Amino acid sequence: MRLVDELRVLDDPAAVEAALSPVRAAILDALAEPASAAAVAAAVGSTRQKVNYHLRALEAHGLVELVEERTWGGITERVLRRSARRLMASPDLVQRTAAGPDEVSDRRSAAYLVAVNARAVAEVGAMANPAEAGTRVPTLTIDTVIGFASPEDRAAFAADLQSAVAALAARYHHDDGRPHRLTVSSYPRPKESS
Repeated sequence: MRLVDELRVLDDPAAVEAALSPVRAAILDALAEPASAAAVAAAVGSTRQKVNYHLRALEAHGLVELVEERTWGGITERVLRRSARRLMASPDLVQRTAAGPDEVSDRRSAAYLVAVNARAVAEVGAMANPAEAGTRVPTLTIDTVIGFASPEDRAAFAADLQSAVAALAARYHHDDGRPHRLTVSSYPRPKESS
């Protein structure tokens, strides 16, 4: 049995539409663990027949997958699960010609940060497509929080980080090597909801 993907980036508008239906979203939530249509129906407060209809649609879009079939006295019960723990829509779905980072002039703006990260979601999501199962995408992620005492400290940190990254890139870059994107982002951390 194939392992469940941790995260899947959906690039098919029909799959996103299927996942966004409130009934189907509830069914996907109920399939955190493998279950039959009868068990899902009980969890979402619907009938097995209606849930089966929605499961078939979700399965057609690759959002759920068959785990096993059990035969009970001439009846075959299908046990399904979500194909990924979390689903995310690709930023390219909203507008196929969305503004890329090169189209944003202010490199310190929120628009530039969002464009860079949207490109990363779209590109890495496409590379990590389940169709290429078993292929591991070589990535590096650093995620931390820094509390700056002043705007001057933040500016000094940004200058030091730019210098350090430029020096490391110059040291390891080879024109004939396989290109990798490196993005570093900083923004005020939102207040956590209580």
